[in-house]
Amino acid sequence: MGHRPTILFSLAHPDDESFMVAGVSCKYRARGVRLVLATATLGDAGKVGDPPVCSREELPRVRESELRRAVDLLGIDALHLLGYRDKDLCNADPAQIRGQLVRLVRRYRPALVITFDPNGFNQHPDHIAISRFTSDALAAAADPRWLPEAGEPHRVTRLLWTPPLRPEEIGAGPPLGNRPGVDFLVDIQAWSARKAEALRAHRTQHLSINRIWFDRPDPELALSSEPFRQAWGPPLVSRPEIDLFAGMEAGKGIAPEDRG
Repeated sequence: MGHRPTILFSLAHPDDESFMVAGVSCKYRARGVRLVLATATLGDAGKVGDPPVCSREELPRVRESELRRAVDLLGIDALHLLGYRDKDLCNADPAQIRGQLVRLVRRYRPALVITFDPNGFNQHPDHIAISRFTSDALAAAADPRWLPEAGEPHRVTRLLWTPPLRPEEIGAGPPLGNRPGVDFLVDIQAWSARKAEALRAHRTQHLSINRIWFDRPDPELALSSEPFRQAWGPPLVSRPEIDLFAGMEAGKGIAPEDRG
């Protein structure tokens, strides 16, 4: 697949990509980084909007369409739908989802993976499950004894988690860079309008999206940065770093003035 630096996002639902990584998607795509998204469910147990955007029976199809619209807006190169039931991801067959994720890691060979922290960001069981399954798969992908038919082993250099902050806290309160758990703080101000557009693409989820992002006194501030916590990877010279590839060989293809 070449030597292009790659980021894999391993997430639970449509709209997770717009909440968490919309800005870094735009920013790093503009720097030539390849972006791959694995979405475990279609959010079929989620809301339909008020007034309803669609019927409950139509929700999986509509949410997939919303996701594909957001993926296009954000410049994500490849979307992989893993096909699990919303709010039931914790009951997925570990061997099955491990195999799916190991195949993606070995196919795309990402230097960097982003997923939820072990507490699922907001303790959502699907978020907790995809965090657990992702860590399991990254360890397996590096070990040639696991799934030898899935390709050559690959070791991911850095795993990032969501920080111990709710979206409502981004842009509010003390400076984010002073808070424990904010190991990376990426300036996405240049891409804030695109992030807002991607969020609004998830029309069925407008109630929570508006409440968290737009019906607040400082939407521009909330949309201007994306924080992450390092699960493991090369030591950080400073906290917060502004470049997701800081200290990584994979980042050497990105000019220093372009990083972050």
